Amino acid sequence: MDQLQEMYHRRFRQEEVFRKRMWEILCRDFFQRYVPKQAAVLDIAAGHCYFINAVRAQRKYAVDLNPDVRSYAAPDVTAIVGTALDLKVIEDSTINLAFTSNFFEHISREEIIRIIREVRRVLVVGGRFLLVQPNFRFCYRDYWSFFDHITPLDDRSLREVLELNNFVVKEVRAKFLPYSFYNRLPRSLLLLRIYLRLPMLQNIFGKQTLILAEKQKTQTNHPEPNCSR
Repeated sequence: MDQLQEMYHRRFRQEEVFRKRMWEILCRDFFQRYVPKQAAVLDIAAGHCYFINAVRAQRKYAVDLNPDVRSYAAPDVTAIVGTALDLKVIEDSTINLAFTSNFFEHISREEIIRIIREVRRVLVVGGRFLLVQPNFRFCYRDYWSFFDHITPLDDRSLREVLELNNFVVKEVRAKFLPYSFYNRLPRSLLLLRIYLRLPMLQNIFGKQTLILAEKQKTQTNHPEPNCSR
């Protein structure tokens, strides 16, 4: 087991069952609304494949550097061991929705730009890039608790880099999920369902941002996103 495998095995081994159920609820009660019918979905830095296994789509792909992704991917998911910096195994304009969660804080700014450009290449016109990311301005006290955190980002910097690379930002939820479900909040799937239905709770506890960006063929201006502060 290499260092990457060992790091994530140590971090998540006690939470496997809860995390799986948590993502099933997140996908069913929230994320599924962003997935078109007959969609091809790409999960970048898929890890244990919680999102891509739970979401409903016609074609599903999971990309991760960790070779364990093959064992975590469900039978209907195509697992790809490799870097998101070069998605050469995926053809141009073939993906309807690309998703990533808690990934960009682990890589450099230059790598973030390269991945955004690769995502745009594989998306169809009108395809969407959905990101969930720790929002540094709300979780700065805990952001550096993990050794592999490299780049601090918030909703504003994420929006900027997406727009600079020819995405149109359609939705911004500056406060969405808590920074962690394992510290201050009790581990309760019922509470998670309630939390997703009550924006007031998200405004109190949310420390991760959600951004939805779209690939458009031509752009003349950037429409104002639906922002929650």
